[in-house]
Amino acid sequence: MKLTFALHVLLVIMVIARPALWPWALAGLVLNHLLITAGGLWPRGTLLGPNVTRLAAGGPGEGCVAITIDDGPVPDVTPAVLDILDRFGAKATFFCIGDRVLACPDLAREIVSRGHTIENHSLHHFYRFSILGPWLMAREVQGGQDAIAAVVGRRPTCFRAPAGFRNPFLEPILAHLGLQLVSWTRRGFDTVEKDPDVVRQRLLRNLAAGDILLLHDGRAARTAGGAPVIVDVLPGLLEAIGKAGLRTTSLGA
Repeated sequence: MKLTFALHVLLVIMVIARPALWPWALAGLVLNHLLITAGGLWPRGTLLGPNVTRLAAGGPGEGCVAITIDDGPVPDVTPAVLDILDRFGAKATFFCIGDRVLACPDLAREIVSRGHTIENHSLHHFYRFSILGPWLMAREVQGGQDAIAAVVGRRPTCFRAPAGFRNPFLEPILAHLGLQLVSWTRRGFDTVEKDPDVVRQRLLRNLAAGDILLLHDGRAARTAGGAPVIVDVLPGLLEAIGKAGLRTTSLGA
């Protein structure tokens, strides 16, 4: 943001000093804004600030993968997901939407009581999140923090942007709140893909220690039989993780 501001000032000075250079100044501004936009639309990118896409090597997550589950909690899916995780002795991280936590407080507390962590996925999960101004974006992030803390008694330490999209205003907000942006190593696209085998194969491709895998309990696509895709994906995914000699771990614990 500082570099962008400095560039704007420099280009303005350049045009004032030599008005004939305005086409070059305009081209510089357009290029700058295109670069910022591209950085915000690249969920795993680091152009706009630090972004965790893998577990840190040599830390407590050594030999582990992180299962992250977005957009819940939802009463018709999350309990089944929790039962599957229990069956395999697996731990997961739920990136929850603040207003859904407030709507389902008992379910949110159950997630935590079963040994998982809840992290911040904004207050409302606006799809226009990446074009919000600093005040509205801060309200979304802070609102998610407050909602989760009020229900489960712990303030999140990780944040995931809705759909992974963001803008330059986000990083200063996260730094102020002590939050770390987390994206993923691979995603299954299970909000649109109805075939559990396809989703599972995407997540297991080149599986390695340190991977952060993304699934959804909220907004989950449904199989041909009407089941949430995540419910069909998880058992085979967790079995494959175990066979690879890996364990699961939660983020932000």
